[in-house]
Amino acid sequence: MNKAILIGRLTRDPELKFTAGSGVAVTTFTLAVDRNFKNKNGQREADFINIVAYSKLAEVMANYLRKGRLVAVSGRIETRTYEGNDGQKKYYTDVVVDDFQFLEKKDETAPTGPKPPAPETPVDNGNQGNGAQGGDFFPLDGDSDIPF
Repeated sequence: MNKAILIGRLTRDPELKFTAGSGVAVTTFTLAVDRNFKNKNGQREADFINIVAYSKLAEVMANYLRKGRLVAVSGRIETRTYEGNDGQKKYYTDVVVDDFQFLEKKDETAPTGPKPPAPETPVDNGNQGNGAQGGDFFPLDGDSDIPF
């Protein structure tokens, strides 16, 4: 059985290409997957895994995934070798995607910077004079204050 399931963040935007002749869509990107342990310096290390998708799945991934996005991918591990121009044998290992899932909302991947401070005073929702407390809640003085 050859099955890989990975959760990580894209290190770059997916690259969409089409094969010569048949025109099959091919998308490639790298996924940074955190290791389950910290190194001796207390830092969590990551593995950078090459991901490949084909056909319609490749097009969907290229259209909706961006650098930094947290995703889960499942697929199979595929290895290939070839002889380089220098005569040395080159080895590549990729995960060929069968399925993927978004693991966060689109706006959660927006660039993070300093967030504005939370308001210290309750938000006024038009309940001024009714003792607005905590924004959406305010005390009622009997049945006459019930809005329905």
